[in-house]
Amino acid sequence: MLPGDLLAHQGNLSGRGPARHRGWLAGTDTVAWVSPPTPLRFTVSRPLATGAAAVAASGSLRVLPGRVPGGAARWQRTNHRAEPVTLLGGPAAVIGLASGVMVGTVIAGDAPASATPGLVAVVGAGLAGGLDDLFGVTDTKGIGGHLRALARGEVTTGAVKIVAIGAAGLLAATLGSRGRSHPLVVAADGALIAGSANLINLFDLRPGRALKVSLLVATALAAVPAQRQPGPESGAVIGTALGLLGDDLAERAMLGDTGANALGAALAVDAVRRWSPRARHLALAGVIATTLASERVSFTKLIADTPVLNALDQLGRRNAPSLGGTS
Repeated sequence: MLPGDLLAHQGNLSGRGPARHRGWLAGTDTVAWVSPPTPLRFTVSRPLATGAAAVAASGSLRVLPGRVPGGAARWQRTNHRAEPVTLLGGPAAVIGLASGVMVGTVIAGDAPASATPGLVAVVGAGLAGGLDDLFGVTDTKGIGGHLRALARGEVTTGAVKIVAIGAAGLLAATLGSRGRSHPLVVAADGALIAGSANLINLFDLRPGRALKVSLLVATALAAVPAQRQPGPESGAVIGTALGLLGDDLAERAMLGDTGANALGAALAVDAVRRWSPRARHLALAGVIATTLASERVSFTKLIADTPVLNALDQLGRRNAPSLGGTS
Protein backbone atom coordinates (compact mmCIF):
# COMPACT_ATOMS: atom_id res chain seq x y z
CA MET A 1 0.00 0.00 0.00
CA LEU A 2 1.41 3.39 -0.97
CA PRO A 3 1.67 6.19 1.63
CA GLY A 4 -1.28 8.14 0.31
CA ASP A 5 -3.51 5.09 0.33
CA LEU A 6 -2.39 4.24 3.86
CA LEU A 7 -3.47 7.71 5.00
CA ALA A 8 -6.88 7.25 3.39
CA HIS A 9 -7.22 3.79 4.91
CA GLN A 10 -6.28 5.04 8.37
CA GLY A 11 -8.78 7.87 8.01
CA ASN A 12 -11.54 5.34 7.44
CA LEU A 13 -10.51 3.17 10.38
CA SER A 14 -10.41 6.13 12.74
CA GLY A 15 -13.86 7.30 11.69
CA ARG A 16 -12.56 10.58 10.33
CA GLY A 17 -13.55 9.67 6.79
CA PRO A 18 -11.29 9.28 3.74
CA ALA A 19 -8.34 11.59 3.19
CA ARG A 20 -9.13 14.13 0.52
CA HIS A 21 -7.07 15.07 -2.52
CA ARG A 22 -3.91 16.34 -0.84
CA GLY A 23 -0.89 15.99 -3.10
CA TRP A 24 -2.55 14.04 -5.90
CA LEU A 25 0.69 13.80 -7.88
CA ALA A 26 2.24 12.02 -4.93
CA GLY A 27 -0.42 9.37 -5.02
CA THR A 28 -2.93 10.50 -2.39
CA ASP A 29 -6.56 10.26 -3.27
CA THR A 30 -9.70 8.98 -1.66
CA VAL A 31 -11.26 5.56 -1.44
CA ALA A 32 -14.49 6.90 -2.90
CA TRP A 33 -14.65 4.18 -5.53
CA VAL A 34 -15.47 1.46 -3.00
CA SER A 35 -17.73 0.67 -0.10
CA PRO A 36 -16.51 -1.08 3.08
CA PRO A 37 -16.39 -4.80 2.22
CA THR A 38 -17.94 -7.74 3.99
CA PRO A 39 -15.10 -10.29 3.66
CA LEU A 40 -17.12 -13.49 3.19
CA ARG A 41 -19.69 -11.97 0.87
CA PHE A 42 -16.96 -10.25 -1.14
CA THR A 43 -15.02 -13.51 -1.51
CA VAL A 44 -18.13 -15.33 -2.75
CA SER A 45 -19.12 -12.48 -5.05
CA ARG A 46 -16.09 -12.78 -7.31
CA PRO A 47 -16.70 -16.31 -8.67
CA LEU A 48 -20.44 -15.63 -8.84
CA ALA A 49 -19.81 -12.50 -10.91
CA THR A 50 -17.60 -14.55 -13.23
CA GLY A 51 -20.23 -17.28 -13.57
CA ALA A 52 -23.06 -14.82 -14.17
CA ALA A 53 -21.08 -13.02 -16.85
CA ALA A 54 -20.20 -16.28 -18.63
CA VAL A 55 -23.80 -17.50 -18.65
CA ALA A 56 -25.21 -14.13 -19.71
CA ALA A 57 -22.69 -13.62 -22.51
CA SER A 58 -22.98 -17.14 -23.92
CA GLY A 59 -26.76 -17.19 -23.59
CA SER A 60 -27.17 -13.77 -25.19
CA LEU A 61 -25.16 -14.85 -28.21
CA ARG A 62 -27.68 -17.67 -28.77
CA VAL A 63 -30.75 -15.51 -28.25
CA LEU A 64 -29.79 -12.24 -29.96
CA PRO A 65 -29.88 -13.41 -33.64
CA GLY A 66 -33.64 -13.83 -33.44
CA ARG A 67 -34.32 -10.70 -31.43
CA VAL A 68 -31.83 -8.03 -32.41
CA PRO A 69 -33.23 -4.90 -34.14
CA GLY A 70 -32.69 -5.04 -37.88
CA GLY A 71 -32.32 -8.79 -37.88
CA ALA A 72 -29.22 -10.95 -37.70
CA ALA A 73 -28.18 -10.05 -41.26
CA ARG A 74 -27.61 -6.45 -40.18
CA TRP A 75 -24.82 -7.68 -37.91
CA GLN A 76 -23.13 -10.02 -40.38
CA ARG A 77 -19.65 -9.22 -41.66
CA THR A 78 -16.80 -10.91 -43.55
CA ASN A 79 -13.84 -12.06 -41.48
CA HIS A 80 -10.15 -12.38 -42.31
CA ARG A 81 -10.83 -15.63 -44.21
CA ALA A 82 -13.51 -13.98 -46.37
CA GLU A 83 -16.16 -16.00 -44.51
CA PRO A 84 -19.39 -14.66 -42.96
CA VAL A 85 -19.36 -14.07 -39.22
CA THR A 86 -21.74 -12.29 -36.84
CA LEU A 87 -20.86 -9.18 -34.88
CA LEU A 88 -23.37 -10.10 -32.18
CA GLY A 89 -20.50 -11.21 -29.99
CA GLY A 90 -20.20 -7.50 -29.17
CA PRO A 91 -23.67 -6.95 -27.71
CA ALA A 92 -23.36 -10.33 -25.97
CA ALA A 93 -20.13 -9.13 -24.34
CA VAL A 94 -21.82 -5.95 -23.09
CA ILE A 95 -24.68 -7.99 -21.60
CA GLY A 96 -22.24 -10.41 -19.98
CA LEU A 97 -20.12 -7.64 -18.48
CA ALA A 98 -23.12 -5.70 -17.15
CA SER A 99 -24.60 -8.87 -15.65
CA GLY A 100 -21.34 -9.77 -13.94
CA VAL A 101 -20.90 -6.28 -12.50
CA MET A 102 -24.44 -6.23 -11.13
CA VAL A 103 -24.30 -9.72 -9.62
CA GLY A 104 -20.89 -9.08 -8.09
CA THR A 105 -22.08 -5.83 -6.54
CA VAL A 106 -25.27 -7.29 -5.09
CA ILE A 107 -23.64 -10.43 -3.67
CA ALA A 108 -20.80 -8.42 -2.12
CA GLY A 109 -23.37 -6.32 -0.28
CA ASP A 110 -22.14 -3.05 -1.76
CA ALA A 111 -24.48 -0.15 -2.35
CA PRO A 112 -26.05 -0.39 -5.84
CA ALA A 113 -24.46 2.96 -6.73
CA SER A 114 -21.01 1.35 -6.54
CA ALA A 115 -21.85 -0.57 -9.73
CA THR A 116 -22.59 2.63 -11.64
CA PRO A 117 -19.05 3.49 -12.83
CA GLY A 118 -18.56 0.02 -14.30
CA LEU A 119 -21.98 -0.02 -15.95
CA VAL A 120 -21.57 3.47 -17.42
CA ALA A 121 -18.14 2.62 -18.81
CA VAL A 122 -19.22 -0.73 -20.28
CA VAL A 123 -22.51 0.41 -21.79
CA GLY A 124 -21.12 3.75 -22.97
CA ALA A 125 -18.07 2.21 -24.64
CA GLY A 126 -20.24 -0.56 -26.11
CA LEU A 127 -22.75 1.87 -27.61
CA ALA A 128 -19.95 3.99 -29.07
CA GLY A 129 -18.39 0.90 -30.61
CA GLY A 130 -21.76 -0.22 -31.94
CA LEU A 131 -22.08 3.06 -33.83
CA ASP A 132 -18.85 2.32 -35.66
CA ASP A 133 -19.73 -1.36 -36.17
CA LEU A 134 -23.04 -0.61 -37.82
CA PHE A 135 -22.38 2.66 -39.63
CA GLY A 136 -18.60 2.99 -39.92
CA VAL A 137 -16.44 2.67 -43.00
CA THR A 138 -13.17 0.77 -43.13
CA ASP A 139 -11.08 3.10 -45.29
CA THR A 140 -10.14 5.30 -42.31
CA LYS A 141 -8.27 3.47 -39.57
CA GLY A 142 -6.57 4.36 -36.30
CA ILE A 143 -6.79 7.48 -34.20
CA GLY A 144 -4.34 9.20 -36.52
CA GLY A 145 -6.51 8.45 -39.53
CA HIS A 146 -9.62 9.86 -37.91
CA LEU A 147 -7.77 12.99 -36.78
CA ARG A 148 -6.43 13.53 -40.28
CA ALA A 149 -9.97 13.15 -41.61
CA LEU A 150 -11.16 15.78 -39.13
CA ALA A 151 -8.40 18.10 -40.32
CA ARG A 152 -9.87 17.77 -43.83
CA GLY A 153 -13.31 18.65 -42.48
CA GLU A 154 -14.59 15.07 -42.58
CA VAL A 155 -16.33 13.78 -39.46
CA THR A 156 -16.02 9.99 -39.40
CA THR A 157 -17.98 7.58 -37.20
CA GLY A 158 -14.62 6.65 -35.71
CA ALA A 159 -14.07 10.24 -34.59
CA VAL A 160 -17.54 10.32 -33.06
CA LYS A 161 -16.74 7.04 -31.31
CA ILE A 162 -13.53 8.47 -29.85
CA VAL A 163 -15.42 11.43 -28.39
CA ALA A 164 -18.23 9.22 -27.09
CA ILE A 165 -15.86 6.78 -25.40
CA GLY A 166 -13.96 9.68 -23.88
CA ALA A 167 -17.20 11.09 -22.49
CA ALA A 168 -18.22 7.70 -21.10
CA GLY A 169 -14.83 7.26 -19.47
CA LEU A 170 -14.91 10.71 -17.88
CA LEU A 171 -18.48 10.19 -16.64
CA ALA A 172 -17.56 6.82 -15.13
CA ALA A 173 -14.54 8.33 -13.39
CA THR A 174 -16.59 11.26 -12.11
CA LEU A 175 -19.29 9.00 -10.71
CA GLY A 176 -16.67 6.78 -9.12
CA SER A 177 -14.90 9.65 -7.41
CA ARG A 178 -18.14 10.98 -5.86
CA GLY A 179 -16.61 14.43 -5.82
CA ARG A 180 -13.79 13.44 -3.47
CA SER A 181 -10.87 13.18 -5.88
CA HIS A 182 -8.84 15.98 -7.44
CA PRO A 183 -10.29 16.99 -10.84
CA LEU A 184 -7.01 16.13 -12.56
CA VAL A 185 -7.08 12.66 -11.02
CA VAL A 186 -10.63 12.22 -12.33
CA ALA A 187 -9.58 13.40 -15.79
CA ALA A 188 -6.64 10.99 -15.84
CA ASP A 189 -8.88 8.13 -14.72
CA GLY A 190 -11.36 8.96 -17.47
CA ALA A 191 -8.55 8.97 -20.01
CA LEU A 192 -7.35 5.59 -18.74
CA ILE A 193 -10.83 4.10 -19.14
CA ALA A 194 -11.26 5.52 -22.65
CA GLY A 195 -7.72 4.66 -23.73
CA SER A 196 -8.02 1.09 -22.49
CA ALA A 197 -11.30 0.67 -24.36
CA ASN A 198 -9.56 1.70 -27.57
CA LEU A 199 -6.46 -0.39 -26.85
CA ILE A 200 -8.28 -3.71 -26.48
CA ASN A 201 -10.03 -2.97 -29.77
CA LEU A 202 -6.64 -2.77 -31.47
CA PHE A 203 -6.12 -6.45 -30.67
CA ASP A 204 -9.42 -7.56 -32.20
CA LEU A 205 -7.91 -8.44 -35.55
CA ARG A 206 -7.84 -12.23 -35.32
CA PRO A 207 -10.18 -14.79 -33.74
CA GLY A 208 -9.94 -14.91 -29.96
CA ARG A 209 -7.07 -12.42 -29.68
CA ALA A 210 -8.88 -9.58 -27.89
CA LEU A 211 -10.62 -12.06 -25.58
CA LYS A 212 -7.32 -13.75 -24.71
CA VAL A 213 -5.66 -10.40 -23.97
CA SER A 214 -8.63 -9.36 -21.84
CA LEU A 215 -8.61 -12.69 -20.02
CA LEU A 216 -4.90 -12.44 -19.25
CA VAL A 217 -5.15 -8.85 -18.02
CA ALA A 218 -8.23 -9.55 -15.90
CA THR A 219 -6.62 -12.63 -14.37
CA ALA A 220 -3.52 -10.62 -13.50
CA LEU A 221 -5.68 -7.88 -11.95
CA ALA A 222 -7.54 -10.43 -9.85
CA ALA A 223 -4.40 -12.29 -8.80
CA VAL A 224 -2.21 -9.35 -7.77
CA PRO A 225 -2.98 -7.92 -4.30
CA ALA A 226 -4.90 -4.67 -4.70
CA GLN A 227 -3.69 -1.40 -3.22
CA ARG A 228 -7.34 -0.56 -2.60
CA GLN A 229 -10.56 -2.59 -2.41
CA PRO A 230 -11.31 -4.10 -5.85
CA GLY A 231 -14.65 -4.25 -7.62
CA PRO A 232 -16.41 -6.93 -9.68
CA GLU A 233 -15.21 -5.83 -13.13
CA SER A 234 -12.24 -8.19 -13.50
CA GLY A 235 -14.44 -11.16 -12.62
CA ALA A 236 -17.02 -9.98 -15.14
CA VAL A 237 -14.34 -9.73 -17.83
CA ILE A 238 -13.06 -13.24 -17.07
CA GLY A 239 -16.57 -14.69 -17.26
CA THR A 240 -17.46 -12.84 -20.45
CA ALA A 241 -14.23 -13.92 -22.13
CA LEU A 242 -14.77 -17.55 -21.16
CA GLY A 243 -18.37 -17.43 -22.30
CA LEU A 244 -17.54 -16.10 -25.77
CA LEU A 245 -14.07 -17.49 -26.46
CA GLY A 246 -15.25 -20.76 -28.04
CA ASP A 247 -17.47 -19.01 -30.59
CA ASP A 248 -14.82 -16.39 -31.33
CA LEU A 249 -12.10 -19.01 -31.91
CA ALA A 250 -14.45 -21.07 -34.08
CA GLU A 251 -15.16 -17.90 -36.08
CA ARG A 252 -18.89 -18.09 -35.54
CA ALA A 253 -18.92 -14.67 -33.86
CA MET A 254 -16.61 -11.74 -33.24
CA LEU A 255 -16.55 -8.86 -30.78
CA GLY A 256 -16.30 -5.93 -33.13
CA ASP A 257 -15.78 -2.48 -31.63
CA THR A 258 -18.85 -2.98 -29.43
CA GLY A 259 -17.42 -5.87 -27.42
CA ALA A 260 -13.73 -4.96 -27.51
CA ASN A 261 -14.35 -1.38 -26.33
CA ALA A 262 -16.59 -2.61 -23.50
CA LEU A 263 -14.01 -5.15 -22.30
CA GLY A 264 -11.23 -2.57 -22.25
CA ALA A 265 -13.38 -0.07 -20.36
CA ALA A 266 -14.31 -2.67 -17.74
CA LEU A 267 -10.67 -3.60 -17.18
CA ALA A 268 -9.72 0.03 -16.65
CA VAL A 269 -12.55 0.66 -14.18
CA ASP A 270 -11.27 -2.24 -12.08
CA ALA A 271 -7.74 -0.84 -12.30
CA VAL A 272 -9.00 2.54 -11.07
CA ARG A 273 -10.70 0.84 -8.14
CA ARG A 274 -7.60 -1.18 -7.24
CA TRP A 275 -4.61 1.09 -7.84
CA SER A 276 -3.22 4.30 -6.38
CA PRO A 277 -3.17 7.43 -8.57
CA ARG A 278 0.57 6.98 -9.20
CA ALA A 279 0.02 3.46 -10.53
CA ARG A 280 -2.89 4.63 -12.66
CA HIS A 281 -0.84 7.46 -14.15
CA LEU A 282 1.84 4.94 -15.13
CA ALA A 283 -0.81 2.70 -16.66
CA LEU A 284 -2.21 5.64 -18.64
CA ALA A 285 1.27 6.44 -19.95
CA GLY A 286 1.63 2.82 -21.04
CA VAL A 287 -1.75 2.84 -22.78
CA ILE A 288 -0.89 6.05 -24.65
CA ALA A 289 2.54 4.78 -25.67
CA THR A 290 1.13 1.46 -26.92
CA THR A 291 -1.63 3.20 -28.84
CA LEU A 292 0.83 5.56 -30.53
CA ALA A 293 3.10 2.62 -31.36
CA SER A 294 0.17 0.86 -33.05
CA GLU A 295 0.07 3.67 -35.62
CA ARG A 296 3.47 2.55 -36.88
CA VAL A 297 3.86 -1.08 -35.77
CA SER A 298 1.59 -3.96 -36.79
CA PHE A 299 0.56 -5.91 -33.69
CA THR A 300 -0.28 -8.88 -35.90
CA LYS A 301 3.21 -8.95 -37.39
CA LEU A 302 4.85 -8.44 -34.01
CA ILE A 303 2.86 -11.32 -32.53
CA ALA A 304 3.59 -13.57 -35.51
CA ASP A 305 7.34 -12.84 -35.22
CA THR A 306 7.44 -13.64 -31.47
CA PRO A 307 7.26 -17.44 -30.89
CA VAL A 308 5.64 -17.34 -27.44
CA LEU A 309 3.08 -14.71 -28.42
CA ASN A 310 2.35 -16.49 -31.68
CA ALA A 311 1.77 -19.80 -29.86
CA LEU A 312 -0.72 -18.12 -27.52
CA ASP A 313 -2.37 -16.33 -30.42
CA GLN A 314 -2.81 -19.56 -32.40
CA LEU A 315 -4.04 -21.59 -29.42
CA GLY A 316 -7.52 -22.91 -30.18
CA ARG A 317 -7.74 -21.33 -33.62
CA ARG A 318 -8.73 -23.04 -36.84
CA ASN A 319 -5.87 -24.19 -39.06
CA ALA A 320 -7.10 -22.83 -42.36
CA PRO A 321 -5.23 -20.34 -44.56
CA SER A 322 -6.05 -16.67 -44.17
CA LEU A 323 -7.56 -15.09 -47.27
CA GLY A 324 -7.74 -11.49 -46.11
CA GLY A 325 -10.86 -9.67 -44.93
CA THR A 326 -12.00 -7.21 -42.30
CA SER A 327 -11.67 -9.00 -38.97
